[in-house]
Amino acid sequence: MCGKQYAVMASRQEQDPAIRSVWMISREYDGLAGAGGVKDVCRQLAEALVAEAGVEVTVVIPRYGFMDAIELGFSPLTSPPRRSSLDCEGSTNLFFDVDMHYVDEERRETVTLWQQMLKGVRVLLIEADRFAEKQGVYTYTAEEEKKIPWQYQGSGHFDYFAMNILLQKAALDVMILLDERPDILHCQDGHAATLAAMMRQNPGYRHYFLHSGVVVTIHNAGLGYHQEVADLDFARAVTGLPESVIMDGLLGNCFDPFVTAADYAVMNTVSENYARELQQTNDDARTGWLGHRLLKHGVELAGVTNGINPQDFDPTTPEKLGLIAAFNPLTGDLAGKRRCKDDILAVYSHLEKRDNVKQFGRLSMDGELPLFTFIGRLTAQKGVDVLLDSIDLLMDDAPGFQLLVLGTGDPQLERQLSRMTKLKALRGRVCFLKGYDPALAYRVYASGDFFLIPSQYEPCGLTDYIAQLLGNLPIVHLVGGLVKVEDGATGFAYTDHSPTDLAGAMQRALSTYRVDPLRIQTMQRAAVQRIHERHTWKNVMSSYFKLYTQAQAMTCSS
Repeated sequence: MCGKQYAVMASRQEQDPAIRSVWMISREYDGLAGAGGVKDVCRQLAEALVAEAGVEVTVVIPRYGFMDAIELGFSPLTSPPRRSSLDCEGSTNLFFDVDMHYVDEERRETVTLWQQMLKGVRVLLIEADRFAEKQGVYTYTAEEEKKIPWQYQGSGHFDYFAMNILLQKAALDVMILLDERPDILHCQDGHAATLAAMMRQNPGYRHYFLHSGVVVTIHNAGLGYHQEVADLDFARAVTGLPESVIMDGLLGNCFDPFVTAADYAVMNTVSENYARELQQTNDDARTGWLGHRLLKHGVELAGVTNGINPQDFDPTTPEKLGLIAAFNPLTGDLAGKRRCKDDILAVYSHLEKRDNVKQFGRLSMDGELPLFTFIGRLTAQKGVDVLLDSIDLLMDDAPGFQLLVLGTGDPQLERQLSRMTKLKALRGRVCFLKGYDPALAYRVYASGDFFLIPSQYEPCGLTDYIAQLLGNLPIVHLVGGLVKVEDGATGFAYTDHSPTDLAGAMQRALSTYRVDPLRIQTMQRAAVQRIHERHTWKNVMSSYFKLYTQAQAMTCSS
């Protein structure tokens, strides 16, 4: 069965008979728990595999403390019936212990599970004390800091590595308990990457999963995103991996899940250009040379640019997105988009106390002024420092545009941004909404004329897709997956990560907006057309089937 190719039908992509079931292991899933693009990729790819290829997909994530499983529609997962002559009355909730040894202590942690079918995808929540006590996906919240002062808001969980291992071990254990042998285990990012080695090396797993292939997707290879651990003795104890595997998996002086996965999984990252940057350029220095380390290991990263489901961001159905009016960039029907812009300007043209975000500065009610927008983490990686400096360079043109920023992050950048809203030249032109709210984000996307993505590096980028679908032309730094934005055709782009280059791109956008508005409409239409032609998950899914085929082929020689 190994090595078969997949036939992709024009009306429906059908999987190779070898790929009938896929389990995804992730820390995020859109609509349940999320902090970044992983949530979107996990949900949308899972739904596409079910709807377009008829694959049975199960997704496993933690049940965090901010999630009420019952309110979310989940029910307890019950034990399967015994295959014996024993007459066991009724069914019981499935629970089991997971080995989670420390260096000087043999220990186990008890888990139970919740289940629900969501758009054909079976989603399992892992219930455990370690997850239930967390109010954020990856970091501590303000509420947690109030209770325990050392749990600083925004800092990562102290037991992040143990959380990851518990999720991965529990996922493997429940497959065994349910007597399911998936054709593919798809591990999302460093949080799930150690599974590949544990599955092949640890007793109790390696024979059971003999014919299951593994794919590991690197969503972000930047420093701080590997989920590495410096305590090698702890890594060995909690994973149960042999010392030789631990030592082979080092990057620098740390045990690195991505490096460890290299011998056991097919590995990819989330755009072709990001894969090239990691393994063929010095940009890999930002990862601690992970890409080059994998290349030395004989692993050539595949690049699969993320897709998107356009129907999830369709402005012709405004009620789904919480928009005040419908519009359609494909047809040039943009009257509703202007109403969305006027709605945002009306709300944020005056200061008042708000529940979901803290407002600094305000906007003018002048809808004729082009509106730049930014949504995301306020960090140097997202280029916010460069953005702030570029606004200084555009100060002479400040009366001719407006800027709306939604996000939170680096306290220093937050302070700089809030101070900028008070500058005389920018008063009534710059508004900073500190915080995040998904419903508000859609309204900001729909209101904007231009969407700023000045990232220092960007593995793929999903915000450019969302902005384009809502008629908001992206202005991007041409790195990683952002190269899918074509300068002057589907957005505006620049090459040097500098305030001067970003300001230049913004000036070109302003000039086009003022001088040639019909060209703006042409670009808006072209951007949406390109997404439908190239970047839907239905199109992208075939690339993942190729990786799944390779992963299955690896099991033939295991």
